[in-house]
Amino acid sequence: MPEFPYSRLSRWPDVEAENLQAWDATDELLVDRALALAAERGIGGAEIAVIGDGYGAITLALTDAGYRGIRVHQDLATGRRALERNADEAGLGGFDEHELDGDLLSGARLVLLQLPKALAELEEIADAVARWAAPDVVLVAGGRVKHMTLAQNEVLGRSFAQVQAERAERKSRLIVASEPREVPVEPPFPVRAEHDGLVLVAHGGAFAGPRLDIGTRVLIEQLPALARSQLRTNEPNRSQIAPKTNESVDFSGVVNVQRDAPTIIDLGCGTGALAVAYALAHPDARIIATDRSAAAVASARATIAANGVADRVTVSHDDAGSELPDASADVVLLNPPFHLGASVHTGAATRLFEASARLLRPGGQLWTVYNSSLGYRGEMVRLIGPTEQVHRTAKFTVTRSIRR
Repeated sequence: MPEFPYSRLSRWPDVEAENLQAWDATDELLVDRALALAAERGIGGAEIAVIGDGYGAITLALTDAGYRGIRVHQDLATGRRALERNADEAGLGGFDEHELDGDLLSGARLVLLQLPKALAELEEIADAVARWAAPDVVLVAGGRVKHMTLAQNEVLGRSFAQVQAERAERKSRLIVASEPREVPVEPPFPVRAEHDGLVLVAHGGAFAGPRLDIGTRVLIEQLPALARSQLRTNEPNRSQIAPKTNESVDFSGVVNVQRDAPTIIDLGCGTGALAVAYALAHPDARIIATDRSAAAVASARATIAANGVADRVTVSHDDAGSELPDASADVVLLNPPFHLGASVHTGAATRLFEASARLLRPGGQLWTVYNSSLGYRGEMVRLIGPTEQVHRTAKFTVTRSIRR
């Protein structure tokens, strides 16, 4: 059998760079092990599930080897689009995409997993496999050695009686788990927590879980300043912008100065904290929350329901708001990531700044919080327009940019 041409795979529409590729040695090890196990145990394609297949390398290599009916779950919208595009380019098909649920895993005898960064995400996946897959299922998980920890084995051990880490190959390692344990009646996720009247609900793969991460908190604290700003003017009134550094957040007491309800986009919404905080402060606003992570979208929807604002906030699983119309937003709220998977890379933030420029109407505002050391201000001036610092803490900076 000819070797699968991994090098032809693309990351598009995700960020592409010289130090970023669409597959790694872990993908190859998982495929090799899957082929061996499937042949040894008589496992067909419809009995194989793939989770966390970044850009489709695992799914397409197995499909190319003749396995049909493989079920695949990718958390990221960019990964899903990359898989579809790579499949079209290779002329391959015969796989089905699913969410992390019973449809993905029912009857699966072999589950292949690219290990996630977060232990909470791994816990939710392991529970799902033990809960829905066949009793004789084998879970083969893999990752780069430098990102693996003994805690991952411990998490898998909560759902499987047998967990065996194998020797490293090409700086990657496989962990084989079998004999699923009895699962609790209720799944361990989503979980919830309350923060001064704001309820957050989170699935395992959502950034920061049910916690209110520091950057988001800093931006929420500036919502009163956003309300005081002139949303319908191109030039900022600086006397209205500057907030008091010790000003507390009051979700119910902020009055919007403009007559027409604005359209607000929470870009990269995570668990929905910013969208919900704005909705609680602005009962008449139209708010759209969007994220490329399916776990984040599910969390945001649950957060919105828990706070009673489902009639005012909509959520979409999308790549940088690509399905939203141009010049449709009065305000974009943004807490951009500074990494892509396990790689530190500012390209993800750049894509969101570019998206903000497209989504904002002329004179609209981008409110951003970021780690001060990253120095995004010049890039926002270039891509969006005049940018000023609204607030700064020891670690974070909040800026407001006016769309040209």
